[in-house]
Amino acid sequence: MKKLFLACALTVFGLSLLIHAQEARGVDSILAETTLTEAQITRQKSLNPQLAMSTPNYPVTAGDVYSLTYAAGNTAVQYLITVDTSYSIRVANLAVIDASGKTYTELKAQVESIVSRNYPLSGVQFVLTMPAVFRVAVRGEVKQTAEVEAWPLTRLSDVIAVHLTPWSSRRAVTVRSASGRERVYDLFRASRDGDLGQNPFVRPGDLITIPRVDRVVSIAGAVERPGSYQLLPGETLSELIHYYASGFTDKADPTRIQITSLVDTDHLAGFRREVSVKDGLAEKLQHYDQVLVPAVDDLRPVVFFEGAIGAEIGTTPEASSRIPVTFLPGENYATLVRSHRKFFSAVSDTQNAYILREEKLIPLNLNPMLYDAAFRSEYAVEPYDILMIPFRQYFVTVSGAVKVPGRYPYIPDRLWDYYVALAGGFDEEKNSGQKVSITTITGSRLKKGDPIEPETNITASSNSFLYYFGRYAPVATTTLSLLTTVFTFIAISQ
Repeated sequence: MKKLFLACALTVFGLSLLIHAQEARGVDSILAETTLTEAQITRQKSLNPQLAMSTPNYPVTAGDVYSLTYAAGNTAVQYLITVDTSYSIRVANLAVIDASGKTYTELKAQVESIVSRNYPLSGVQFVLTMPAVFRVAVRGEVKQTAEVEAWPLTRLSDVIAVHLTPWSSRRAVTVRSASGRERVYDLFRASRDGDLGQNPFVRPGDLITIPRVDRVVSIAGAVERPGSYQLLPGETLSELIHYYASGFTDKADPTRIQITSLVDTDHLAGFRREVSVKDGLAEKLQHYDQVLVPAVDDLRPVVFFEGAIGAEIGTTPEASSRIPVTFLPGENYATLVRSHRKFFSAVSDTQNAYILREEKLIPLNLNPMLYDAAFRSEYAVEPYDILMIPFRQYFVTVSGAVKVPGRYPYIPDRLWDYYVALAGGFDEEKNSGQKVSITTITGSRLKKGDPIEPETNITASSNSFLYYFGRYAPVATTTLSLLTTVFTFIAISQ
């Protein structure tokens, strides 16, 4: 009895070593034992037998290759079983079974039961070595009719994904099996609701037909899932908002829903209408309709920032901008300016800003608002105010009786003579005594000892007597000569 038990143990141990050796050889060795071509071997390597065996509902498919290993007495038996289109599987010389309609788990249990009944303690193992590969046909509203390669765990959505056109419908995809049975699937419900029954595994010989889309509408604005959706017949604005777009957001204003119709209207350019939830959402929607759900933020009042501002990097000295800015009732200018400090640049004269309110002009120094977080403005923001930001260019203009008039960069703590020197100095034929006129941008006159500010105008006066004499003397001489000639002619004629 002990000898029999020892023999059985050794047989099982030897069978285990054989199984582990087979697994160690891997897919490459198993494929080499078949008559597949090199291209087929490469393709089969991309399949995943482990994924198939870990899927409880993996369907047995014509083309599957299984490995059956067990011990018959003291002899280890191992061979491959290929499933053909008859789905009849011979289990050694023990039985022939019908595998059609079975899953891998069901087939495994049946095969191992047959072997175990005939060879107790045989250590039987039935393993999927290579999943099947087959083709299915795709036609209808696709880029072109095609045959697509698939395997038993390929779902319907994976097959058609790259073949759809903008006019393909995913709501009523028809699949006709090899036996002629037809079923219709809604792939949107599969992706939205997780109903995998609407996205089945494809099978050998399936014919997939994609219909043309019937109605596509888009929704944007304050809804949870904006986008374009293919509606089913009879579905209205209510289904679009509450099912497809998953309802309003907290900021939605459902009293001003806008619907823009682009086709099937009496207006060539389209027609827009406004509806409210108070009136119900049973509105019928046409193909290509566009729905906009506004947010309550859109109702905020607005002011305008104008002048030396820019929404991006800054404003060039030659350009002026006008930017509408929304605000909340009760807001003051300090909080408004601080929240939009990115609008200001080096050319913005924030010290000399002002508000235009109807016909009033209110001076407003923005510097403490921008740089003092505790500062609060006494001026509340009112709708349609215009906040004017003057330009402050860091140049000094030198003109008049100088050799090179023009604009020159402003340098702090320089007096007027520095800028005149940059302009090449006085033109001595025109200017005598270094007489200049210095005027600020506001029109105030400065003395020669006053510091120069940005945008100051320095004008060198043309006050030389010799310059004016040389300029007008020829004219005066010509005029006198002409008058003398006239008087002489009159005297002679008398």
